[in-house]
Amino acid sequence: MNPAEARQGPPAALPASGAPRAGTHVLCVAPMMAWTDRHCRAFHRVLAPHARLYTEMVTADALLHGPTARLLAFDPSEHPVALQLGGSEPGALARCARLAEERGFDEVNLNVGCPSPRVQRGAFGACLMLEPRRVAGCLAAMREACALPVTVKCRLGVDGHDDYPFLRDFVGACADAGVATFAVHARIAALTGLSPAQNRTVPPLDYGRVRRLKQEFPHLAVVLNGGLRDTACVVGALAWADGVMVGRGAYRNPWWLAELELALFGTHLPAGPHAVLERYIADYAEPALADGARLHDIARHLLGLFNGMPGARAWRRHLSEEARRRGAGVEVLEAAANRLPEAA
Repeated sequence: MNPAEARQGPPAALPASGAPRAGTHVLCVAPMMAWTDRHCRAFHRVLAPHARLYTEMVTADALLHGPTARLLAFDPSEHPVALQLGGSEPGALARCARLAEERGFDEVNLNVGCPSPRVQRGAFGACLMLEPRRVAGCLAAMREACALPVTVKCRLGVDGHDDYPFLRDFVGACADAGVATFAVHARIAALTGLSPAQNRTVPPLDYGRVRRLKQEFPHLAVVLNGGLRDTACVVGALAWADGVMVGRGAYRNPWWLAELELALFGTHLPAGPHAVLERYIADYAEPALADGARLHDIARHLLGLFNGMPGARAWRRHLSEEARRRGAGVEVLEAAANRLPEAA
């Protein structure tokens, strides 16, 4: 769907009532390392006012012993925003959860799904699915340390443990620790033999297993993640899931977030990508640059905004070449936008 079609209204596949969806996790933007930083999240907020946003995964050690203020920085416009943590030591995670509450986050999420070798060496991420009691202890400590909702993002399982009972027992252990919301990437994590990128595509999707989880735990909020690439697929998932979590599809084609916002919540958004850009510049980019941010760090998240439109390649080229220039400001964004035929 192009931006003009999206502005005409929800696609025919959506409920005729147009009633807004209920729930706090109906539309989530997945935590993505090196992508969902504060500049990205502020941009996504302009596109999707009702989406729940997630930080990149922050390890407990980095948060407690590194640049804490920088790692916890976010713009007020980002609410509701969740801090995703990586770790396996209950005391450290509890201190991080307390910091999340003190800094004003709306949720703290534990990563039990990342399959990267570096994360495995730190004994957290997807490999923790093999230790449900340890995960439950971490979650209980986090819940005791703060009043925020504590949630989990996990996979269906890990290599060698690829069946529904394994997933059921893992979720059951976390639920017994008081967790009520689970974002489930509907693939297993291959801890050996596949790269992190391959882990996002090679293990087959199994939405049926996530759906069965929701049926067996109707009191839990189950958010579906993985392979969601179009609005019809999202709407179909929301017939049984409590929410969806979109990731790279939305990052690479940001306008899709606006389409989802319209489809799921009926929100009146700015009339097209140019209006979104103007609002982002005025509300966020200009203040951020004045506060010391670099244009390149901001602009890299905007490259896909005009995907599928005439002039999109010229937009991307201008940003890629000019945003790195020392002292570059919003005039680079404006000049790049003026290369598109629909520029005002």
